[in-house]
Amino acid sequence: MLENGWLLAFGGVGAGLLAGLLGIGGGTVLVPLLIVLGYVYDQAVATSSLAIILTSSSGTVQNWRMGYLDWQRVLYLAVPALFTAQLGAYLVEKLPDYVKEAAFGVLLLVTIFLVALKKRLRHQTAASPKINPLAARIGTGAAAGLLAGLFGVGGGVIMVPLQMLLLSEPIKTAIQTSLGVIVITSISAAAGHAYHGNVLWLPGIILGVGGILGAQVSTRYLPKLPDKVVDFCFRALLAILVVYFFWQAWQSYQGM
Repeated sequence: MLENGWLLAFGGVGAGLLAGLLGIGGGTVLVPLLIVLGYVYDQAVATSSLAIILTSSSGTVQNWRMGYLDWQRVLYLAVPALFTAQLGAYLVEKLPDYVKEAAFGVLLLVTIFLVALKKRLRHQTAASPKINPLAARIGTGAAAGLLAGLFGVGGGVIMVPLQMLLLSEPIKTAIQTSLGVIVITSISAAAGHAYHGNVLWLPGIILGVGGILGAQVSTRYLPKLPDKVVDFCFRALLAILVVYFFWQAWQSYQGM
């Protein structure tokens, strides 16, 4: 238990660093870590959601104190996410593991494409399609909430590129807004999972406390980093995780 406790704490720190730096809740690290430690998928997703509440709250408070958080942007995305997070938590109970893992791999591939597309459109705003900003925010928040409940992630892997693509927001603003939304989506998702009895409270708290430290460090350094560095780190992380989740889906399918 002590050995796993230290692993959970270090995993939480790593997730917190990613949360503040890349605007993600850290579930893309926490869920694989919990699965490696022997927890079943549903428990890993649920416990990750609990830890993300602490991690994302820490980074968001730091962003707010530094004057980098727009609460109006956050609320437009967060309100629809509250409802779809419950839908995601419900679907976790119904789908086989290999389907959920393969679907997450596909999601990450799509996200990489969205980020690359935004880079090409960045200097072609006049030719960009006209999208209602309110509809874009509602759709982005709804997608993030569904991911939070279904995959145990905060939803930042989809919120950041969609904010860049549909709302023409710079990557740093998208990251800071995403982290604020994740606080709300993770609370909703964790509540849904707790209702189904899948949350492991002690591991989740250990992960979350480690995440608080990591998020405090990374949110202080994000504004100082060049956009190209942040953009590269974000896409590199997604590429690594695509390989991992497709491999994990194959392993789950083979074990059926």
